[in-house]
Amino acid sequence: MRRLLEGIAAGASGWVELRYHARRSKRLVVRNGQVEESASIDLVGVGVRAFVDGAFGFASTTDLTEAGIGKAMQVAQSIAETAAGPKRKKVPGLAQATFGNGVFPLETDDPLAAHTLEEKLDLVVRTDGLVRAAHPSIVSSEVSYAEMVDEKVIVTSDGASVQLHDAKPAFRVLAVAETAGDQAMALETVGVTGGWSDLFADKTPEGLVEKAARLAVDQLSAGRPSGGVTTVVLDPELVGVLAHEAIGHTVEADFVLGGAITAGKIGEPVASELVTMCDSGSAKIAPHAVGIVPVDDEGVPAQRTVLIERGVLRSYLHNRETAAHFGVAPTGNARAYTYSDEPLIRMTNTYIEAGETPFDEMIGGVKDGYYLCGLGQSGQADSNAEFMFGVKEAYRIRDGKVTELVRGATISGNAFETLRSIDAVGDDFRWEKSSGFCGKGQPAKTDGGGPHLRCTLTIGGQQDA
Repeated sequence: MRRLLEGIAAGASGWVELRYHARRSKRLVVRNGQVEESASIDLVGVGVRAFVDGAFGFASTTDLTEAGIGKAMQVAQSIAETAAGPKRKKVPGLAQATFGNGVFPLETDDPLAAHTLEEKLDLVVRTDGLVRAAHPSIVSSEVSYAEMVDEKVIVTSDGASVQLHDAKPAFRVLAVAETAGDQAMALETVGVTGGWSDLFADKTPEGLVEKAARLAVDQLSAGRPSGGVTTVVLDPELVGVLAHEAIGHTVEADFVLGGAITAGKIGEPVASELVTMCDSGSAKIAPHAVGIVPVDDEGVPAQRTVLIERGVLRSYLHNRETAAHFGVAPTGNARAYTYSDEPLIRMTNTYIEAGETPFDEMIGGVKDGYYLCGLGQSGQADSNAEFMFGVKEAYRIRDGKVTELVRGATISGNAFETLRSIDAVGDDFRWEKSSGFCGKGQPAKTDGGGPHLRCTLTIGGQQDA
């Protein structure tokens, strides 16, 4: 396929981008002992993007012959020509790039294909049974497994030619506890880029069950948080959520051009000097992050992009179009969900770098506050960096010690004001490794992470009577 696309691109008149994509996906869901879903979906096709006179055209096809792909290319070029005619604000060009070339294999010693569908379903069924057996108060359970296995070939007429292999499995455990008509739920998940053993290297199915069941049961007797502005310590998972949802989207260059709060602020202080925030498709800082992308869907190698350096905004995330607009190099952040989707600017693995403060010292410096862990069942953020998230686990900190669990906590504020309030950054690091998707017109697998950090923000929660 790579040679076929290279030949088609070489004979094209004008710039074209050809992207072959084959995906095999599986999803297994068991709820309360019953198999609710067992689905396998295969898709394969080629997406073609053309650039003519300052406008893009896009078409896709499932006809993988030279004639079929050539026809799709002609359609994309025709669409671009038609769009260019009345277009007032034309794209001046595409930024030059150092393109990827060659084959990029998946880094794993235990590929998903080495494990049968029966083995995977058996694990889901057994794990679901463990949830309901974990405690007498557990009244409902749901366990699911999902995987996406991809092969891509990306060729452009100006030099990119890559073949890459990818796999992103995920596992979810949901427990619902009830007593005296009061219910509480807890969801534990894990997702990675890699193989079967990579998925469970840090979090075993049994460990996910134990934590979900314990948290669901413990919430039934937990009090509510006191609302107001307070000092908090965020765990690495919640730091990753903040980095991605509340900050990362504001530095995607298409959002910047649309009026995000970061527009025109390159070189300005936006955070505490303790904060350095990056986006990296290679994720060398720790293995198997969900958003690993060796090469983006424009054929540009992924890289470590420093977004905030010691509190100062340094860069946006770019595709080749926005990079040309801002006069910078593309950052390798153009991504498409399937062959029939056009590449959009998307994050990969977005994180705050580790600092120097040990966790115990960080907690010990809080007289009255909260230790917050993980994303709850709800959350939202906007291009002005305003956010509101539910918190999965929240504990009171009293006189420098983590004490009782509280239930139903939320956090809210402006992400950059929160970054400015940071007075301690932990010496640890962890990826969020969640099982979900980032949505921005089309899904994308991404990750976030960081160390523990201490800051000030607004806690919300129902007051006890």
